[in-house]
Amino acid sequence: MLRLHHFPLCPFSRKVRIVLREKELEADLEATEPWQCGDELSALNPAGEVPVLLDGEQVIVDSGVICEYLEETRPEPRLLGLDPLDRAEVRRLLAWFDVKFVREVTDLIWREKVLKFLVNRDTPNSAAVRVGVANLHAHLSYVGFLFEQRNWLAGDHISLADAAAGAQLSVLDYLGDVPWEAHPGAKLWYARLKSRPSFRPLLADRMPCLKPATHYDDLDF
Repeated sequence: MLRLHHFPLCPFSRKVRIVLREKELEADLEATEPWQCGDELSALNPAGEVPVLLDGEQVIVDSGVICEYLEETRPEPRLLGLDPLDRAEVRRLLAWFDVKFVREVTDLIWREKVLKFLVNRDTPNSAAVRVGVANLHAHLSYVGFLFEQRNWLAGDHISLADAAAGAQLSVLDYLGDVPWEAHPGAKLWYARLKSRPSFRPLLADRMPCLKPATHYDDLDF
């Protein structure tokens, strides 16, 4: 039986949760606040971070490594692409959303508004949040451009790229910080992803001290 240690509003944890559901894999989900777990989490992952996947006695850490592991051990349906060129494009977009998007958007909004509050009860840096929202417009334009050319972000089939992008945007949408109306193409793609069974459990996530935007779990938003 698979077990996933995750933080509900962590985009990297959410990426793994989407992948698990797309592959129709059953997993016990253990919600974890990494900053409160100390030695217990460090025993599984010396970095003290989630997500952490347990496959029997095997421990796999880091969302990218976990997704690759699941692709190799539970390959169907394939989410990394069917041939080398497909896989290259999926990996390119994974790097885009796991690294570039995080640096330019998520760290400036989600980290400021969620992590700083939950960990230290600090107020966000409003200047950083404004920069993150400004940067978000360019990324949403790119999502819309990709979706105009393809059925999904990386090609004809849903892939890890969609899981990564959707996971990042979902935590920002929880906060109400995604300007969907200014980017109809990105909104159409997200609505399509949002309606999938793999995504719906994310829409039920709630943090007691942080209420989601009113449209967050509306499939027709």
